[in-house]
Amino acid sequence: MLNISVWVMLVVMVYGVGGTDHIVGANHGWNPGINYTLWSNNHTFYVGDLISFRYQKNEYNVFEVNQSGYENCSTEGAVGNWSKGKDFIPLNMAKRYYFICGNGQCFNGMKVSVLVHPLLSPQSSANHSSHISHAPLPFQSQLHTLIFSSALFCFAWNWI
Repeated sequence: MLNISVWVMLVVMVYGVGGTDHIVGANHGWNPGINYTLWSNNHTFYVGDLISFRYQKNEYNVFEVNQSGYENCSTEGAVGNWSKGKDFIPLNMAKRYYFICGNGQCFNGMKVSVLVHPLLSPQSSANHSSHISHAPLPFQSQLHTLIFSSALFCFAWNWI
């Protein structure tokens, strides 16, 4: 039983620390006729977050392109492509990302651009008190995970 408890603790520690998963289009998913600019403008993206696309596997796809590819609905020079229908893409750098549907639906609005912000360190957030961060700071997430994992481990140890 101890082995299962240790496994659960490790899973919580590994997967408990992370960013937000932003599902493109929310309950509408990745489909034509949706205003993805409005959707994107209502979200704040940080390094470490995920952007996920949900769509009909054989109908649509996702390409990460540059600004020119985004503006012209072109997959030429794409830096990534996905077609599983449930794609999770890590946003690992602070920059603007551009995604389009590569089967022609980009011209029907299936494109989204997101600006990813760096995480603020505790020091820099104290210096910029006017900036409000909607993402937990890394040390806060790790502290919560450590406390939860420790409690889980103690419970499991006493249960044996």
